[in-house]
Amino acid sequence: MSVNNTTTHPFDDDKLREECGVFGVFGHEDSAALTALGLHALQHRGQEAAGIVTYDGKQFHSHRAPGHVGDIFSSEAVMKRLPGKLAVGHNRYSTTGETAQRNIQPLFAEYESGGFALAHNGNLTNASMLHRDLVKRGCLFQSTTDTEVIIHLIAISDQDSVVQRLIDALKRIVGAYSLVAMTDNQMIGVRDPMGVRPLVLGSLDGAHVLASESCALDIIGADFVRDVAPGEVVVIDREGLTSLKPFGWTPSRLCVFEYIYFARPDSIVDGAGVYEARKRIGAELARESHAPADVVIPVPDSGVPSAMGYANETGLPYELGIIRNHYVGRTFIEPTDNIRHLGVKLKHNASRAVIEGKRVVLVDDSIVRGTTSVKIVEMMRNAGAKEVHMRIASPPTTHSCFYGVDTPEREQLLAARHSVDEMCEFMNADSLAFVSIDGLYRAMNLDSRDNQDPQYCDACFTGEYPVSLTDREDGETAPQLSLLSNLA
Repeated sequence: MSVNNTTTHPFDDDKLREECGVFGVFGHEDSAALTALGLHALQHRGQEAAGIVTYDGKQFHSHRAPGHVGDIFSSEAVMKRLPGKLAVGHNRYSTTGETAQRNIQPLFAEYESGGFALAHNGNLTNASMLHRDLVKRGCLFQSTTDTEVIIHLIAISDQDSVVQRLIDALKRIVGAYSLVAMTDNQMIGVRDPMGVRPLVLGSLDGAHVLASESCALDIIGADFVRDVAPGEVVVIDREGLTSLKPFGWTPSRLCVFEYIYFARPDSIVDGAGVYEARKRIGAELARESHAPADVVIPVPDSGVPSAMGYANETGLPYELGIIRNHYVGRTFIEPTDNIRHLGVKLKHNASRAVIEGKRVVLVDDSIVRGTTSVKIVEMMRNAGAKEVHMRIASPPTTHSCFYGVDTPEREQLLAARHSVDEMCEFMNADSLAFVSIDGLYRAMNLDSRDNQDPQYCDACFTGEYPVSLTDREDGETAPQLSLLSNLA
């Protein structure tokens, strides 16, 4: 993996980065506007770029640009250039490859059968191998994303219909993904066979809607219909909806980090409310590792529900002892070394009145490199905290993700190199504890993690990767592949 992302926030908050967001509308007069609103609700899943492709009954229209959804699609002139009742949209966050116009999705291709737009959330773990074979066959790649591999596989398929060509292509790929695609008369939603990446189906005024999360349905007033099942291909046309199951049965392995951090708290993912799940994780954390303390404080914003669950379970007061500045952009001054260390203070400030003289339990969702945790603990000490106890609402992150989440290489993960006691000393905390893997599963209303048949993808905690890491196992290192994005 070649990481050279120049768009990373200079005051990095040391979190795992979200994947991408996909959205689609079939059969509504305001499809482009609804898609822009849906992407706005999914902004947390990707902040690098966004795009929408529509079809007006005669031709396809596209607008794609770097930046946030609200900036890209706020112009009336832009929205007028996106007519039609069919629309597909995408929010992008990438870890490798160029930050370039050609990489912004949805990707679009003209096949013999007509136009085809594709939005992809996830990662193909055999993209490099397929890319090499496709180049040998004469395919000319126009982007550096693994999504384009799917475009070329469809092009070379000998199947008759676009849907069958897509299924034929998907049978050759390995990875974790959700897709929303569009032709001139169909919208297609696909979820990978293990369901690692989420996808939901909704309805609005007789129109069909596909989205990464249910919160994107809420913003447009659409009704939640159901989750797209793992391995399901949903085909929507003027006749209605057809469900195909071309991949056979595979145990479901949704990414458990959707509940810990990625999904918005107001979303429902695979039948479970994210907000309540996070509160239950906090309660499990309290039962497993309660610290004698005076107050529970969340690290905003992702630590809030878990901290509430911790406080409810222990009976300790819950206070907003850290105030977050929501208006820090990518940068407003040159991030020199002298300024960069102020990053946490630019985003967070301690409330001394809540903290001074108190034994504090700080609740956060995860620790990646640990750099932010060090500064948050220091912030508590400077605000007069008597003791600082860190509690983390996930098990230690010891392994990198290769399924569409921006994770540092393993040697950069603090928990991969240090014991919990060593991490505690590194952060200068009085104590440090993580929820156990079984505690995490209990919070998801399961007795424990069944080592023979776990219900979620938890590879970042356990190192057990449910989907084959073909490219890494085969040692794909060809120079022309070094720019392939590992994130759609």
